[in-house]
Amino acid sequence: MEKVEHIVLEHEKNERIDKVISGLEADWSRTQVQQWIKEGLVLVNHQPIKTNYKCNISDQIEISIPDPEVLDVIPEEMDLDIYFEDRDVIVVNKPKGMVVHPAAGHLTGTLVNGLMAHCKDLSGINGVLRPGIVHRIDKDTSGLLMVAKNDKAHEHLVNQLVAKTVTRKYKALVHGNIGHDYGTIDAPIARDPKDRQSMTVVENGKHAVTHFHVIERFKDFTFVECRLETGRTHQIRVHMKYIGFPLAGDPKYGPRKTLDLNGQALHAAVLGFTHPRTEEYLEFEAPLPKEYEELLEKLRKN
Repeated sequence: MEKVEHIVLEHEKNERIDKVISGLEADWSRTQVQQWIKEGLVLVNHQPIKTNYKCNISDQIEISIPDPEVLDVIPEEMDLDIYFEDRDVIVVNKPKGMVVHPAAGHLTGTLVNGLMAHCKDLSGINGVLRPGIVHRIDKDTSGLLMVAKNDKAHEHLVNQLVAKTVTRKYKALVHGNIGHDYGTIDAPIARDPKDRQSMTVVENGKHAVTHFHVIERFKDFTFVECRLETGRTHQIRVHMKYIGFPLAGDPKYGPRKTLDLNGQALHAAVLGFTHPRTEEYLEFEAPLPKEYEELLEKLRKN
């Protein structure tokens, strides 16, 4: 059972305890947090509290996160697009529309299901439902992911992510015409207090930095490459919206009138990292999906 501690900050004063805790991690819903509180897994100043407890500045919150429910991940034969594989790491090109790992109520058809059929030796650090998963990309984002085949490789790759030495470049089509060729967005990201299913830029959010440069301009859109310095949930989608250029096709962060793409026009094109055993720097590049290329051709003709 993992323990997480948090000291209540000034801006969290008088907020409900379940709201404060659910804002700490993108994966924690208020319903889930309320259940933890009812089970006595949340202490404030070493004492159990109720779900309607209002926080005071400097309250010491201690959360005991229960181990994930043990569920069997069903191996499924899939035609995986594997770019690299050895005894430590797999690099795979995930198609748009595929979820990375199972979750409650969604246990099949994910990348992990396919990986489990492809090889049995995935790291166990992230538990039963996320074996080998070092980092994620959204369901409707295509592109490259690195997967660890043992715990030592997993820790090594995670440390590279923390140290910001992993190369992650994405190709994105955004609304509007960006006037300058290069830019950096340095804006903290956290859960949107008005919509707990979304992320947004907030003053006390987690540090987030995205660098971008323009590849091509169209009449109403701009094709850009974004390089992640950090890896927050929905980072590129939130940051581009923040500067006024939301991703085309994005149902969550884009405008109502957008391209009908069944999800955001975002592709994890380049992935580079130091191999955990050989210490050799490896870099891979996946071309844009066919439908993405066809979309750009249509925009060029228009």
